Amino acid sequence: MPEPATADVVLELQDVAKSFGSVIALRAGSITVSRGSIHALVGENGAGKSTLVKIVAGVHRRDAGTFRFLGEDVDFHSTAASKAAGIAVIYQEPTLFPDLSVTENIFMGRQPVGRGHRIDRAAMYAEASALFERLGVRIDPRRPARGLSIADQQIIEIAKAISLDASLLIMDEPTAALSGLEVERLFAVARSLRDEGRGLVFISHRFDEVFELCDTVTVMRDGDYISTDPIADTTVDEIVARMVGREVAELFPKSPAPIGDPVLEVTGLSSAGVFHDVDLTVRAGEIVGLAGLVGAGRSEIARAIFGVDGYDSGTVRMLGREVPRRNVRAAIRAGMALVPEDRRKQGLVVESSVARNIASVIRRGLSKAGVLTTGAENRASSPWAGRLEVKTAALDMPATTMSGGNQQKVVIAKWLATQPRLLIIDEPTRGIDVGTKAEVHRLLSDLAGQGVAILMISSELPEVLGMADRVLVVCEGEITADIDRAEATPEKVMHAATRAARPNDIEPTTTMEVSA
Repeated sequence: MPEPATADVVLELQDVAKSFGSVIALRAGSITVSRGSIHALVGENGAGKSTLVKIVAGVHRRDAGTFRFLGEDVDFHSTAASKAAGIAVIYQEPTLFPDLSVTENIFMGRQPVGRGHRIDRAAMYAEASALFERLGVRIDPRRPARGLSIADQQIIEIAKAISLDASLLIMDEPTAALSGLEVERLFAVARSLRDEGRGLVFISHRFDEVFELCDTVTVMRDGDYISTDPIADTTVDEIVARMVGREVAELFPKSPAPIGDPVLEVTGLSSAGVFHDVDLTVRAGEIVGLAGLVGAGRSEIARAIFGVDGYDSGTVRMLGREVPRRNVRAAIRAGMALVPEDRRKQGLVVESSVARNIASVIRRGLSKAGVLTTGAENRASSPWAGRLEVKTAALDMPATTMSGGNQQKVVIAKWLATQPRLLIIDEPTRGIDVGTKAEVHRLLSDLAGQGVAILMISSELPEVLGMADRVLVVCEGEITADIDRAEATPEKVMHAATRAARPNDIEPTTTMEVSA
């Protein structure tokens, strides 16, 4: 691959290294991003992508290696210095000031000043409107940021970057929480920025998006640079092989398991405006997939079953006994476990250690005379951390230091430590790499083989079809289909998820986040 001309290079990192104490996060990270290009950065969780981005963003300073931006050697001491130089990072979940207007968020700290040294709000709103028009999106510049969708928040961050005339935009997993139409809009904006001559870095675990949007792809593994190729000259299989450094076993290793008696029985479950008359059964050894479009009510049904949220009518039974509504402790005692959709906010205490997180639900049984020791937590959590192959330097390391895939393993380990009869798992592999996905899928298959009943919620249609014994489809809070594994097809599931077109009229899709 020919090297781009020096004048065309926006960002150049060569053999960049970074360690945190004894933990090596980056051994030799390298990437070269050219003007007018969208450059994919891929790798398993823990490959060093996030550390590389944080060095560029001024969050961390490198220990070694070369860092050039716009042809000059740089070493940013802060995020402010990185932004001032012309670098913008668009995160999966942007952080805006919710009580300020959209425009105030864009121009925070640099508002235009008019007569009497007062903020010229008219000029500010006009410039914000011009930015959105340039991006081809419709957002009211005067509305407060509170209540905006993740997609609109990302657009605001992009507008802020353009107003600062950023030469480099880094998008870190920007599509993970977006619907199909929102992804299309984001891609249109990204292409327009590329056509203006800016350099973009796109980080994603979704290969279909990488191949649709990007011009070049750089692969990292275990903190090292592996390869860079034009998208047109490589394939998904080649990228995966480089990412993991080994042949990946079957992504959906579903082994047949004997199906036993009902473990969970839900009858007539209703919550006004959320879901209605939900009936479902999950048997021992069975994986039931709960599919549907984003906003269909899948997670809300799971939260009500587990007692996080209440419901208006209906019954939930575990092993034949009714479980009191809105009582999480009763659900746990009955043998339920819930791995939530948002692992960082709902599944982990990220500042606490790996051991404390894994032992958190069973800690009452570990204490003696009301005292819980670190040693007891370590002894209880170590077998589960080992079983799930959690990659961490030590059990006393904070969970916030871990990759997303390993954080997901910690959440699963925490609930498996309760030895549940029913595992409800919401988006089991969202935001984690292909190798870890295969490991999680294998774990679910093994648990089913041991007689655990599993209710799996997923927006990825291949995951649902690959792992579920039965697929229950949710549309607008109602279960519209119960499809056996042998009969389940993308067309049938999407037809039930939309109640719109005949199955033959619907194109197969790779994720359930696509609008019909």
